Amino acid sequence: MRTPPVMIVGLVLGPCGLLLNLVSTLTPCWRQVSSISGKPIDVVYQQGIWELCQETQSTRQRQCGLADELGYFPTQPVQVAKGLMVSSLVVTVLGLVVAALGVRCWQEEPHYLLAGLSGLILFGSGLMSLIPISWYNHDLSALPAPAGSTLEVGYSLVLGYLGSCLELIGGFSLALSLHQCCQECRRKKTTTKYPHRSQPGPATVSSRDFMPRSQKPAPKSFSNPVDVLEGERSVSCSLPCDSDL
Repeated sequence: MRTPPVMIVGLVLGPCGLLLNLVSTLTPCWRQVSSISGKPIDVVYQQGIWELCQETQSTRQRQCGLADELGYFPTQPVQVAKGLMVSSLVVTVLGLVVAALGVRCWQEEPHYLLAGLSGLILFGSGLMSLIPISWYNHDLSALPAPAGSTLEVGYSLVLGYLGSCLELIGGFSLALSLHQCCQECRRKKTTTKYPHRSQPGPATVSSRDFMPRSQKPAPKSFSNPVDVLEGERSVSCSLPCDSDL
C-alpha cells in the first residue's frame, strides 16, 4: 500500500521545522543593535538567548561571549525562550520517532493511531516554539539596549518563525490520520455486530444431489415423433411445449 499523502507531508515538514528551530535556538542573532553611541558606525551587537556577540561589518570580525552589562538575559522573554525552545526541540524529536513508527513505510498498512498522535505531538511542539518567538518579537523594543541605538529583528527570529509554522502544518497533516483510524474502528464494530453481512450464507443442496447414480432417474428415450408429443403432455411445466405451438 502506498503511503498516504498527509503522512508524507508531515514526515517532510517535521524534520525541516526541527532543523530551523535548532538553528534559531543556537545562533545568537535574535536581535541586532546598530548605531550604538560611542562605537564605530559599522559595529553591530547581535543578541541571542544564550550569548551576546559584537560584529564589525567592514572587516567581518565577530567577538562573542560579551558581558551582559544591561541586564538582558534576566528579562522574562529571554528566560521563557530558553526553556520553551529547548523543550520544543525535545518534543519534536519525540513526535518524529512516533511518526516513523506510525507511518512504517516498511509495511503494507500504516498504524493510523500512532501517526495521528505524532501529528498532535508535532503540533504542540510548534506551539511551544511559536509562543516565545512571538513574545520576544512583541517585546523587542522593550528589552534592554544602549540608548539611542537602532533595533532590528535578527535572522534567528525569522528562522524560528518558519520552523514553528512548518511544524504546525506537518503536525496538522499527520493528525488527519486520526480520521482514517476512526473509520477503521467503525468498520470493525459493524463487522462484529453484524457478522452475517460479511460472511456468505450456506449453499442450498437438494436431496437429489446425494442420491446414487443408480437411483437417479434416467432420461427417457423416444423412438418416434408420436411418443415425443405424448411425453411432453405428461410433463407439467411452466414453459409452453412444442405441441402447443
